Amino acid sequence: QVHLVESGGGSVQSGGSLRLSCEASGYGYSSAYFMGWFRQTPGKEREGVAAILRDGSPNYAYSVKDRFTISQDNAKNTLYLQMNSLKPEDTAMYYCAADPLPYGLGWRFYKYWGQGTQVTVSS
Repeated sequence: QVHLVESGGGSVQSGGSLRLSCEASGYGYSSAYFMGWFRQTPGKEREGVAAILRDGSPNYAYSVKDRFTISQDNAKNTLYLQMNSLKPEDTAMYYCAADPLPYGLGWRFYKYWGQGTQVTVSS
């Protein structure tokens, strides 16, 4: 079983920053797993935000490119998402996910999910 726990969400004003963390644990987890960040707002489909690809490089949704940075600390089994220049449209529940295969921003394929952390950006 793999457990993913997100933290770091909150309420900020437009232009502000937040850093999300996702700590992975559990018998089945491996630091070789591929991980990503996803978000969802009520009534809308979940969307990919940022993910680590097979070669270790990051992949970002166009809407967050140059504002968000994904990183991973394998020693701590933790995935991060640094979010700068936040906009009201970034308001969503943010989830991290992990899978043995590199699905990138394709959220439908990820096997393991956290419970999410809420990010609210006010104008």
